[in-house]
Amino acid sequence: MKLSGLFVAVILLALFGSAGRAQEMHTHTHGSPEKLGRVSFTVSCNPAAQKQFNRATALLHSFWYEEAEKAFTALARAEPNCAMAYWGLAMSYYHPVWAPATASELQKGWAAVETAKSIRSVTERERDYVAAIEVFYRDADKLNHFKRALAYEQAMEQLHLRYPKDNEATIFYALALNGTAMATVPLDKSYAKQKKAAELLNEVLFKEPQHPGVAHYLIHSFDYPQLAHLALRAARSYAKIAPSSPHALHMPSHIFTRLGLWQESINSNLASAAAAKNHVAITHPGAASFDELHALDYLVYAHLQGGDDQKARRILEQANAVNGVDAAIFAAAYALAAIPARYALERRSWSEAARLELRPTTFPWQQFRYAEAIIFFARAIGAARSGDTPSARKDLEKLSEIQKALAEANNGYWANQVEIQRRGAAAWLAHAEGKHEEALQLMRSAAHLEASTEKHPVTPGPIIPAPELLGDMLIELNQPEQALMQFETSLQDSPNRFNGLYGAARAAQQAGNRKKASSYYRRIVTLTARADSVRTELQKAKDFLAQK
Repeated sequence: MKLSGLFVAVILLALFGSAGRAQEMHTHTHGSPEKLGRVSFTVSCNPAAQKQFNRATALLHSFWYEEAEKAFTALARAEPNCAMAYWGLAMSYYHPVWAPATASELQKGWAAVETAKSIRSVTERERDYVAAIEVFYRDADKLNHFKRALAYEQAMEQLHLRYPKDNEATIFYALALNGTAMATVPLDKSYAKQKKAAELLNEVLFKEPQHPGVAHYLIHSFDYPQLAHLALRAARSYAKIAPSSPHALHMPSHIFTRLGLWQESINSNLASAAAAKNHVAITHPGAASFDELHALDYLVYAHLQGGDDQKARRILEQANAVNGVDAAIFAAAYALAAIPARYALERRSWSEAARLELRPTTFPWQQFRYAEAIIFFARAIGAARSGDTPSARKDLEKLSEIQKALAEANNGYWANQVEIQRRGAAAWLAHAEGKHEEALQLMRSAAHLEASTEKHPVTPGPIIPAPELLGDMLIELNQPEQALMQFETSLQDSPNRFNGLYGAARAAQQAGNRKKASSYYRRIVTLTARADSVRTELQKAKDFLAQK
């Protein structure tokens, strides 16, 4: 990507135009001292700028990208010859484990790199930092996001090797590894990159235990069913390290969700949603916060597992009332689609699922086809299980259209996720039409494809795990032993899911395994001890356990 000097100047002028607001946001607005963790990233800018630079980098490490951009912009305005301020701006537009940068972000990132390179008063180490992020923005019009992210990862590896005592180089290299790990197709189920990242981070942990990036990226490194237990300490530490950041308050719930620790997830996301709401009321009055919506998706998921349907309903109403967001990005899109889908499907309200609509209508859904697909998946499942096969077929056609569009756009990960949904919906449509062998074949293929992928960090989990859907179908086809195997497989990756436990209990009961059925029913009763609603499944569990 090449930009003229004039365009670079225009971009930077636009950035500096908001510097007054950036300076205003320097003071924490939550009524308590700002706590973002401790970052010590020595640069050659004047001593007065060092503290400001460390704060901006701490914001960056907690993915508070909008505030990091403001902080680095204010620093660049105060000290125009501080090249690392422009490095920080470029880093603020690159979101390694989120969605690819937009055209606008690529333009602003390249402008920041060009300016950083034009400044002569820098150290060799600082030139190397700028050169590393430059490889991500260079040739953005020729190379796709993954190739440039991989080039950045390789550049950060060289930077880490060149400066082995530079903790920031190590930490940013670990983040780069996590950024490319999820984009590898097929997914490396040995988690080699994630484990390497965690090894690097653990080396820094002993030196900088209060560093926000270390705890944060350890959570990302272990955000997988087989590894999640290894990040429990980091999860319980991160929110204490950087409690001023809404994302830091939310991020521990990734691990709590992986381990089925629903109350801890609820506590985490209540705090995150409140902090995000307070912040956006100041920065974007009248808009909903994408950080808040992201937390609400995890929150509604956790509430539904514990039978807190009334609390989940209030979250749904809150999401449905959204008219605009502070940033129309993937986290907001996913949450706006996932919350209503989860609320209907987790409660097995098929007719309700079949009637779902994309909301709000003003949201740019065409930019987030994988989020749009969630609604059509829920509709198709709901219609098929309600016996409305014509409607299910229409929604299935929409899923096929979205899957094809994502594949043609080389969005392999989300194309696969929508294909899993398409196969699952097609399976239940075939089942509704009496094509049971075809239905089982489709549902098994959906479960197999899901097992070869991983959940994206944007979501607490699939809208419905494919093995759980397969287990339901096997029960309906009077194959309880096979159904039990599928539910137990699902519970390994998604522990303490209400419908997973209930399905396993029901399958064991039908298979004549009273001991195992009792065990699962007892777990349901324990799980819902503080439920604010009475589900028929819970009453059946209690009735079974009351039998002599």
